[in-house]
Amino acid sequence: MSLELVVWLLSAVLCLALIFQPRWQSWVDAVPWRWYLIGYPATAARMTLTWRRLCQNTDLSVSRRPNHVLLGGDLLVKGSALRPVAPKLGPIRPTRTGLTASIRLHPGQTPLHMLAAAEGFTHAWRVHSVRVTSPARGRVLVIATASDPLGKPLGGTPVHQPRLLTALIGRTGDGADWVINFRRVPHWLIVGATRSGKSNWLATLVRELAPQPLALVGIDCKGGLELSPFSKRLTALATNRTDATRLLSALLHEATERMRQCRADGARSIWDLDDAVRPVPIVVLVDEVAELYLIDGSRDAKHEAAECSAALLRLGQLGAALGIHLVISAQRFGSELGPGATALRSQLGGRVCHCVHDKASAEMALGDLSPDAVTAAQMINESEKGVAIAAVGGRWVRARSVITSPREARECVRAHAHRTPPLTLTGPSLTKGGAG
Repeated sequence: MSLELVVWLLSAVLCLALIFQPRWQSWVDAVPWRWYLIGYPATAARMTLTWRRLCQNTDLSVSRRPNHVLLGGDLLVKGSALRPVAPKLGPIRPTRTGLTASIRLHPGQTPLHMLAAAEGFTHAWRVHSVRVTSPARGRVLVIATASDPLGKPLGGTPVHQPRLLTALIGRTGDGADWVINFRRVPHWLIVGATRSGKSNWLATLVRELAPQPLALVGIDCKGGLELSPFSKRLTALATNRTDATRLLSALLHEATERMRQCRADGARSIWDLDDAVRPVPIVVLVDEVAELYLIDGSRDAKHEAAECSAALLRLGQLGAALGIHLVISAQRFGSELGPGATALRSQLGGRVCHCVHDKASAEMALGDLSPDAVTAAQMINESEKGVAIAAVGGRWVRARSVITSPREARECVRAHAHRTPPLTLTGPSLTKGGAG
């Protein structure tokens, strides 16, 4: 076969791909080599062909100064007329889920200009999404995702070699693993409406943490409906606010003992202690935290709510260095619960927001970290169970947790029940699997 014929065939395939790729997208996404053979060349060609016009339409192009002379006080243009010049588009490289391209900015341009045009890129290139990052000054990296990797529920147990206090929850919107690392982000807030995927998220987290040498402690003031399936792997489980008050007091006492141990050994955290004397990490799971703050007007209810609020806040402030980590789940967690809830929320550096019914709920979870994340959370619809916006600091990603059925969760905790550490929470009398 002659070289001319090969070039002609490749050109023909590329032209067909440019025309019909949107219709073939599901077929292309099904097998990776199809994306590299057809999807990537078609999308890369579309990016290249539309780049100059696209930059002009989105006000990213600048005009060069023409050669000119002054004659009699008047400005005379000499040479070619003003011509808009687009930022330089670098090599377009394929990825597993799309492609990336480095773009050199014009002097005076910032990544915010590219970020504002990202939605226009998405429509012009016929891809699912476009993300803009700034790895170096004067340049931005455009990351295009060809199709939604979270479009379908994720089933099965993910393949993961867990490290202590890490959990593989699912997949992010760019196709990467969604990993929760408590050593990096010690406390998390999980928000979402009913049937949005919060319970599945917690079940997946427990399934990942159950095989690890750590203690799991539960607080579920709805009678233990959500966390009781994990009771065989829980060191303690409080099912009402009275028991929760005692359990949180015991955890504070444990935190005090750990502080004393670190101080005696000259360590700033338990991770600076020798392995032989280091206490086991504790992950505290709190389902529907609002139950701890709501009161009926009685003196006892006010006292218990105040104790729970203060204890959770202190654990949030001290827990990172002492190996005590909070996972707070709620439908709403805002200022209407009191100043204690607002103060605790500021200690929860990791946020996960599932589908919510109003903007205020999304702002409670994400508004203090990233306004853009609030908008993204509102776009999650009720049919996308398990899809959430995960935010840490100012960075956020769209992600989806794998489906963990109640049966899988029960089998997992039963298989690893023997790993429940012999942790003695001193203070109130607490027994494994219950507080009483």
